[in-house]
Amino acid sequence: MSFAPAHYRREIPADATIASWVAPDGWAMRRFDWPARGTPRGSILFQTGRGDIFEKYLETFAHWHDAGWRVGALDWRGQGGSGRSLSDPKIGHIDDFSTYVSDFAAFWQDWRRAAPGPHVIMGHSMGGHIVLRSMLERVVTPDAAVLIAPMLGLHSPVGARWGEWLARIVGRLGDPARAAWKGNERPATVTPREKLLTHDSDRYQDELFWQRTKPEIVLGPPSWHWLIQAFASTRLSRGSADLATLDVPILMLVADADRLVDPAAAIEIAARLPKAQMLRFGDESAHEILRETDAVRDMALARIDAFLADTVGRR
Repeated sequence: MSFAPAHYRREIPADATIASWVAPDGWAMRRFDWPARGTPRGSILFQTGRGDIFEKYLETFAHWHDAGWRVGALDWRGQGGSGRSLSDPKIGHIDDFSTYVSDFAAFWQDWRRAAPGPHVIMGHSMGGHIVLRSMLERVVTPDAAVLIAPMLGLHSPVGARWGEWLARIVGRLGDPARAAWKGNERPATVTPREKLLTHDSDRYQDELFWQRTKPEIVLGPPSWHWLIQAFASTRLSRGSADLATLDVPILMLVADADRLVDPAAAIEIAARLPKAQMLRFGDESAHEILRETDAVRDMALARIDAFLADTVGRR
């Protein structure tokens, strides 16, 4: 199997564009577009997780681009190169997760008109949750979807119900827009951030390279209000009766050892989706499956490629 060379990881492709997309309410958001060479096989829209940047996935984008796909991405409101939500630009904040869904629905309509089909949506972590919620609400209608370590439940030591209750209590003790903790990924842990994300040190360093190169795209911890909304939104999706009628082929990649999102929630939801397939990893994978060691990443990409060939056709 031949994958894109590593040099793609730290440079923007010459034939790709980075531009601004304006949401219906006037909010400026950063977008990435990489047209296919020659006749396109179709188009992939890849949505990252909380605090993420699309630059972290350039190596993976190159793999799909080399296979004939047009590739696009949009930075979520309040992070990456999109307009920030608070006067402190390092705190991740949102008024309600429905805003993410509204942004995504509007962008999807614009993107789909310009991008040749078939149309595939992929979402990592928080992106996976918003992609699924958007499909459940029928505001996006892809031909296929891939959810990678989707945030369908938060990793809480006291469980989702009590975690949400505690977040609401603590959030009301001060400004709910204040940072929920000091670090970036999760509170009260001695585990280095790198180990929470990947076992591949070189790929972890790629993210640090982009943070040094573009310090304006760096985001820190979420606000208490973001955390409350995340608990609420994932709870609503888990309880949705529309899971049983979602008629979209879905591939879900889950890391059983994930310590940032709840893999059990993803597994439970996958069992309720009529057209879902699943690939599970054990201790060999942390949260960022597509930025893991070659053994994990190659297996994940091979399964995604096979899924796309089966669902939306081979080149």
